[in-house]
Amino acid sequence: MDLLIVRHAIAFSPNPRRWPEDRERPLTPEGVVRARRAAKGLGRIVDPPERVLTSPLARAVETAAILTACAGWPEASLCAALAPGVSPETLLEVLLEALRAEPCRRVAIVGHQPGLGRLMAHCLAGAARPDAFQLKKPGAALLAFTGAVRAGGATLCWLLPPGVLRAVR
Repeated sequence: MDLLIVRHAIAFSPNPRRWPEDRERPLTPEGVVRARRAAKGLGRIVDPPERVLTSPLARAVETAAILTACAGWPEASLCAALAPGVSPETLLEVLLEALRAEPCRRVAIVGHQPGLGRLMAHCLAGAARPDAFQLKKPGAALLAFTGAVRAGGATLCWLLPPGVLRAVR
């Protein structure tokens, strides 16, 4: 199984007056433009996933919608385990449950740092190292699991910053 990991695009800075709930904080206009260009590049270099899961926070949901519109990915389903603060062990278990319910060869997730970096470390090395991997907004990575989806069972196929994704023609 392949796991595509995408960090949400550039969002507005926290502002309790505009967004009393940080969950509601949207992408900036520049973030939308850059995300569209990165999504088009991503659509050119990788086959679309069969399933997309996204954090329920507005900035991740918007990024997932851009991936649908610009890269031809399926519409995303909300996944509470992709919200900030969830352990990589819990997130991997949620992914396993989702795969049991609906098996597929390629799944994409859209979420937040540092959780995505911790998940990558957990999948690759079996350890949740907090700063092992940093994804820029909206960078992406592809992990491949051979055999069972488990901690330490993945191989890193690629890790691309958004500038590279935007440059793909």
